[in-house]
Amino acid sequence: MSDMPTAGKVKHLQALSNERGVIAAAAIDQRGSLQKAIASGKGIPSDQVSDQMMREFKVAVSKVLTPHASAILLDPQWGLEAAKERSKNCGLLLAYEESGYDNTQPGRRPDLLPHLSAKRIVEMGANAVKVLIYYSPFEDSSINDEKYAFIERVGAECRGLDVPFFLEFVGYDAAGGDEKGLEYAKMKPKVVGESVREFTKDRYGVDVLKIEIPVNMAYAEGASYYTGQKAYSRDEVFHICHDVADLATKPFIYLSAGVTNPRFTEQLHWMAEAGVNFSGVLCGRATWLDGVPVYAKGGYSALESWLQQDGLKNIEAVNQCLLAAKPWFSFYGAKSAEELLKADRAVAN
Repeated sequence: MSDMPTAGKVKHLQALSNERGVIAAAAIDQRGSLQKAIASGKGIPSDQVSDQMMREFKVAVSKVLTPHASAILLDPQWGLEAAKERSKNCGLLLAYEESGYDNTQPGRRPDLLPHLSAKRIVEMGANAVKVLIYYSPFEDSSINDEKYAFIERVGAECRGLDVPFFLEFVGYDAAGGDEKGLEYAKMKPKVVGESVREFTKDRYGVDVLKIEIPVNMAYAEGASYYTGQKAYSRDEVFHICHDVADLATKPFIYLSAGVTNPRFTEQLHWMAEAGVNFSGVLCGRATWLDGVPVYAKGGYSALESWLQQDGLKNIEAVNQCLLAAKPWFSFYGAKSAEELLKADRAVAN
């Protein structure tokens, strides 16, 4: 049994969850990738995408989608105005990491935003601190050891503040191969599984693991977008996803990894059919990405109109899939968050 969450963390996790204890979170913490997408839609260089464009895109997403989400993930650089515009019943996560990584150095090492601390993130009103790292168990051990220490430091900050720590890890091919190809698809279950095995350890202080679907379903026999090149059968996908889930001693949620809404909801349907014990999603581009060219051509009002129609359909499609998700507190053998609060008070007394 993993360490039980403290009362402060439990209360914040309640604020980030729906009435069932499921994390139905939207995400718009994208920075460099959003700049590039807007620039592409406008036909301009990325450095001509203004701060105002970035802020108002995030505001529109927050205003329209958060009444249908239990939480929203934003960045402190362009997302604080959007945080103020979110629905009153929607919790807030803020990203702590620097966007992207230095591709001139090996290992995709992470870094934190230079003028931030977990304390400052909490002072901005966040219910949780989120960090993304790129991780592969096949990477050089000295590089991975740096990443372990990095996550331990963030975990210690969050423990000291009694605020939840959400860790997102994205796998990659340490040998530099094609991460959308067949060979990496065969490696992916091991990459995701070993990431879960490592960061679910109490030493890191992670409260919720934000993980990839541990297969590339373009290579899964029976998927609607199957390429014809087989890495796994449908039954093998179910077994893989169960095996990865069994490694987690903390609640885990799925990220959409930039796929389309139909593909992400199909993935979630497979997880539901397999009976995987996931506790929700943190879903970004699968809900709003198609709104980027709408914004690029028509501005804020056009984006808002698109979100009120297609954006809402997208988030509701994801929410329907979450009927199969399990409450985050069930990972601790509890039937409710209140049960965990009572246990914490009993320990304190």
